[in-house]
Amino acid sequence: MSADFAAIDWGTSSFRLWLMTCKGQVLDERRGPEGMQHCIEAGFAEVLDRYLTQVGAAPDLPVLICGMAGARQGWFEAPYADLPAEVAKLASQAVRLPLNLAGARDIRMMPGLAQRDPACPDVMRGEETQLAGLAKAGHEGLVCMPGTHCKWARLEGGAVTGFQSFLTGELFSLLSGHSILRHAMPEKGRILPDDPAFTTALDEALADPAAFMGQLFPIRAGQLLGFRSPEESFARLSGLLIGAEVGRQVAGNCAPVILVGQEGLGALYAEALRRSGTELVLANAEEATRDALLAAAAEIWGWQDA
Repeated sequence: MSADFAAIDWGTSSFRLWLMTCKGQVLDERRGPEGMQHCIEAGFAEVLDRYLTQVGAAPDLPVLICGMAGARQGWFEAPYADLPAEVAKLASQAVRLPLNLAGARDIRMMPGLAQRDPACPDVMRGEETQLAGLAKAGHEGLVCMPGTHCKWARLEGGAVTGFQSFLTGELFSLLSGHSILRHAMPEKGRILPDDPAFTTALDEALADPAAFMGQLFPIRAGQLLGFRSPEESFARLSGLLIGAEVGRQVAGNCAPVILVGQEGLGALYAEALRRSGTELVLANAEEATRDALLAAAAEIWGWQDA
């Protein structure tokens, strides 16, 4: 069986490729750390060619890409679709890379989404493809997509009607590695969702999301005075930041939240949502992305998708 296209999710720090048929069968896949930041120096075309060679892709195999490779600082900028955005129609705004970048190969880049509201401007790249996959599967409502910049989006009638990005993951990295709090942190840390230091901090932040700013310096003081270990301080910082974010987002929300991804960081958000009393609907991030890219490829190249 031969492949019909390569589907690629190209993020800031990761690369995922699926070699697929137009019926949705995955014939091969590859993943690695060569995200946008790596490729700015190493070269996007070189990385893509290496992975396509590894999976034995034909020289004329079409490629469909979503994610940060289409950002302004990426390989080739794809435009933003404006809200409200019908996610099933995003494929119509995919752009084809010019010959000087793609050679003879047909390479398309999916658009991002833009919230052009002066009061709360926002953008996303990559998550819109996950949302398209969720909508294709019939999901609607508030969607939480954990990441370095966690996205909360609302899906209504197959369209994204609004979203908000949170710098929670980046703040955690900055505070734990580059602020005064770094002196209270372990050399290496791993946080489990049932860690008492994490869950206690979650409960405190969920109860009063606005109060977390006043709870940050005591992390350093508590470790300095011998009240907490570096590992406990690490978990507490994460709990305060995630709890404050989740507490704000679910306030007044009585409907279930669709959580995309349940491992690693996703498991920490799942614990926060559960402790907030929120009902969860779990969704697989990779499946959503792959399903959306398959549907988009069918539209772009005129196939009958599965």
